[in-house]
Amino acid sequence: MYHVGCLRSLRCPIWRCSGNVLIRTQREKDMLQRLLIDRIENRILVGITMFVGIMILIGWVAINEGERMRSFTNQFEARSIEFGAELFAANCTTCHGVDGRGIGNFGPALNSPYLFGHNYFASINNQITAINAREAQLIAERDALMQEFVNANDARREQIRARRDEIEAILTGEDGLAAERAAVFAERDNLLNSLQPAIDLGYPQPTVNEDGTVTSVYSRLAFLEWNGSLESFIYTTLVHGRPTSKTYWENAQMVSWSQQTGAPLRDDQLRNLTAYIMNWDKGNAWTIEDALAVRQYPLVPVAGGGEMVASAPPVGTDVDAIVAQLDTVVGDPVRGEQIYNNQQRSQLGARLGCGGCHLNGVAGPAHNAKWDHFFNERSQLPQFAGYTVQKYLVESIVNTGAYIVPGYAAGQMPGDFANRMSLQDMADILAYLHTFSTVDPYVPPTPAEPSAEATPEA
Repeated sequence: MYHVGCLRSLRCPIWRCSGNVLIRTQREKDMLQRLLIDRIENRILVGITMFVGIMILIGWVAINEGERMRSFTNQFEARSIEFGAELFAANCTTCHGVDGRGIGNFGPALNSPYLFGHNYFASINNQITAINAREAQLIAERDALMQEFVNANDARREQIRARRDEIEAILTGEDGLAAERAAVFAERDNLLNSLQPAIDLGYPQPTVNEDGTVTSVYSRLAFLEWNGSLESFIYTTLVHGRPTSKTYWENAQMVSWSQQTGAPLRDDQLRNLTAYIMNWDKGNAWTIEDALAVRQYPLVPVAGGGEMVASAPPVGTDVDAIVAQLDTVVGDPVRGEQIYNNQQRSQLGARLGCGGCHLNGVAGPAHNAKWDHFFNERSQLPQFAGYTVQKYLVESIVNTGAYIVPGYAAGQMPGDFANRMSLQDMADILAYLHTFSTVDPYVPPTPAEPSAEATPEA
């Protein structure tokens, strides 16, 4: 041990160690004192350097602040859309479909060019309008030249004749306006024909005007004379519902979803749902295929009107009788697919809308696995002993409560299909479901097989 006094001795080991550190630290302080503080020039230089550094930092932050805020905004909107997707899957798919393209007699499509107001004829109308304007301009010029021709000298008349011939060539020549108009009209007619299946499902019927342009109520908001934005239209619909929709939708009603009216969803959840629906907008990238993919367009309430006359009796609820009579008809899988996806009515004039619930197996068992599920799973259950796949599927359609597939709730499937479809409709749908089988591959019937339809017993 060294006493305190020995710390002042250079022979003390502790002093040799700590003393050197203290001396070195003091020397550094003295150096900084002389360089930065004692000399005014150095203090000015340090101040300028710090000021410039701060300005550079502030400038860098200012330059990148906009991008940073946009990044945070995009992240917020993305989370909102994700939360909205979860809410849509849990609350909206049973009426509007898993993909938002609607379900027949349940709810209209939200993932639709009609809702977002895409005008398929905008480009064609612009071309026709330009052709008509050019034609009117040339005709007016030609008429003015003909009036001038009367009092013109010979040289001027030659010029007028040459210009008149040029105008006639532009108006009626092979590569003139007439040919250009014919090509645009052909494009217009092809587009009208392509849209016809969507028109049959409720897409507004376009009208061809005298000048060749097409007038179409291509926007749902325009049809409803809604002066606000689409986002506000969707949000207010979620808040208030559509109280009278029960009068023209057979199987559903658009109710309020807001806690303000006693419903379960908060305002922020309704905003998330709105963001998810708005995310379907494709801008100008909507195609004809998008219009044709819609399974249900909005219904237009009307007063009065007659009912569609059924072309066949209903299939009824006698499962054994239906199965026996299926041997007397030939199912058409192509028509079955159209009925299943709500692209064609049944023979009783109803739209069944099967695909809206069974697409991807969200609201009902997936249609592309139904046939094989019977062989792989259902046939092994005691209650289906002696059943054929046809009997199992017929029973599931006309007697929906006979068996509830695990994982799905009872009561989701309408119980009135027995009165909305014919025996031929049933055969066509079964043929369509059969085409997905790998266990029991579908074999198309030969043309020689009978196709007479028998009358089922109700």
